[in-house]
Amino acid sequence: MRVIVAVTFAFATVAAPTGASERQTAAANAAAITVVSSNGFQAVLEDLAPKFERATHRKVAVTYDLASTLKQRIESGMAFDLAILTPAAIDDLIKNGKVAGDSRTTLARAGLGFAVRAGARRPDVKTADAFKRSLAGAKSIAYVKEGASGVAFAGLADRLGMAEMLKPKAKLAATRDEVGDLLRRGEAELGVLPISEILPMPGVELGGAFPPDVQSYIVMVAGASAKSAQAGAVRELIAFLVAPAALPVITAKGMERTSGQ
Repeated sequence: MRVIVAVTFAFATVAAPTGASERQTAAANAAAITVVSSNGFQAVLEDLAPKFERATHRKVAVTYDLASTLKQRIESGMAFDLAILTPAAIDDLIKNGKVAGDSRTTLARAGLGFAVRAGARRPDVKTADAFKRSLAGAKSIAYVKEGASGVAFAGLADRLGMAEMLKPKAKLAATRDEVGDLLRRGEAELGVLPISEILPMPGVELGGAFPPDVQSYIVMVAGASAKSAQAGAVRELIAFLVAPAALPVITAKGMERTSGQ
């Protein structure tokens, strides 16, 4: 079963309005901006959303899950104001009229890395050849089958001609938390996830980023709901996420700026 985490961040208390315009402003601010976000952007958003709230006095309510799962829920009618998903998911939602095309904004990307149990030996990933030897020598490798990182890793294994050899080693998980559990229990030697999801995981460490020659990136793209009643606030939040002041947070969480995807 997939785990969906809904988070509503607290916001600053404002003085009771006295005039009609103040009441209207307070009512607008009281409505939370509903965000659905891929797990890959969770660490960044958990840091930046409270800062946005303090700066604007607007509440932000976030649901995290696999990008593919959130896309399916949106297509099934789930209400939202802002979606942060993979490029393909956002583009499909634009085609289906769920997301406003002119709001599409690339936020950041995270490279793939190996996760290992805290204190465990780290694999050699200095070169592409060393990376392939580490894959070949690993007893077991866990990844999220339907996650963007899992799909990317399966594609990479196929391109390297290692797909058949790695099949018996694969520990297919439904969520990143299951990958972490497998690592902590010693049931998997390596885990494959975006670096932004490995860094905050308890009891797990980044064993190394994939080397440049074989690296795959999970890109996060924002898109505003075509039916949002808070279009202005949503676009304000998007602008906040791509502002220069957000870059240190993005970097610290294992992501980097990118464009054109």
